Amino acid sequence: MTGLALVQDDTGLGDVDTSFIPLSDPDITLAEIGAVDALLRSSRISAGSVAEAFESAFAAYLGRKYAIAVPSGTLGLLLALKALEIGLGDEVIASAYSFRETVHAISLAGAKPVFADIDYWSGTLAPEKVEARITRSTRAIVAGNTNGHPAPWSELRAIAARHRLPLIEDSTEAIGSRYKGELVGRFGDLAVFDFAQPAALTCGEGGMVVTDDIDLAVAMRRHRSHRLSERSSVVVGAAAPFQAGMSDLAAALGLAQLRRLDEILERRRLIEHLYDAHVQSFEGIKPPYVGPDVTEVNWFLYLVHLGTRFTRSSRDAIVEDLSTEQVEAAAYCNPLHLQRHYFDLGCRRGDLLVTEKIADRAVALPFHTHLNDGQIAFIVETMKDASINVGAGAAIY
Repeated sequence: MTGLALVQDDTGLGDVDTSFIPLSDPDITLAEIGAVDALLRSSRISAGSVAEAFESAFAAYLGRKYAIAVPSGTLGLLLALKALEIGLGDEVIASAYSFRETVHAISLAGAKPVFADIDYWSGTLAPEKVEARITRSTRAIVAGNTNGHPAPWSELRAIAARHRLPLIEDSTEAIGSRYKGELVGRFGDLAVFDFAQPAALTCGEGGMVVTDDIDLAVAMRRHRSHRLSERSSVVVGAAAPFQAGMSDLAAALGLAQLRRLDEILERRRLIEHLYDAHVQSFEGIKPPYVGPDVTEVNWFLYLVHLGTRFTRSSRDAIVEDLSTEQVEAAAYCNPLHLQRHYFDLGCRRGDLLVTEKIADRAVALPFHTHLNDGQIAFIVETMKDASINVGAGAAIY
């Protein structure tokens, strides 16, 4: 097959050139363009009233009391840890498995990340493995909604309560997903979101932290930045902020995206259904798993798992073959505990067997609202051909 093939667009607009199919492509309409244009014609594009409006709207969307806009999910988690006064000598339990590396913030705060293994099917932290890692030095648990799939929040909340630990929800990949009927972002004492690509809601770069605790919200704002009106404040001046606010420019884009979020998620679910239909005919890969307590999943990326006979090197070869055919795919995860920084902290291959096994065979395929059925068929067929080259007939699990 060739990446220069033409496929029939199901919108009826004619043939579409598949010379390059990106991993992600933001769902931007005239609404977003108009919001940014209006702001560019205004007298202020730095952090101001639009960022505050975005915070209020996002808090209302989740039903949380406070939202703090930040430049990224990593900085959001860093500010959350600072608000909890977590730092040098403290331990924070987290997952090493994710496309995003938000948990780098634990090291940036001066604390030690302690990685727990994941559930084989959902990719989220396994509660019993979290509890086994708790020590006298543990100060918090950071659990993620991996690739949009909600973590087992009831069990994690029970563990956090039993050990009197704050529970931080990493929702950087999961906006719009639901666990037992509740939106993600409502389960942690603090919850962190990221709005960079390939998130469904994107404002270029940016993030949000939500909480119902006024003391944590005030502390995060104090560590984030100082307003011009607060320059002479003795109380505020006692803290050195990170100057980590969100510009009104990014907030205008984010606010317009939030107003269209239901529409964006619905269109992404259509793309998911198209993928599912094509993937069913290919026994070598498995469509994403959905747990029994999960009401709704809005995937971050379309993630598939290669069979057990495939290795990490064969996974990489498939990604390379897709690239040759002008399809941008990626290894979903390069586990954190196998990266150099965490080697220096004592982590080694073999520490997290499930994480390593799943990560070695997980491939993220293009997932965005601008895909059509022909392109998705091309992607899956190309992956089939590539898999035959490196190991045909592998079992799914």
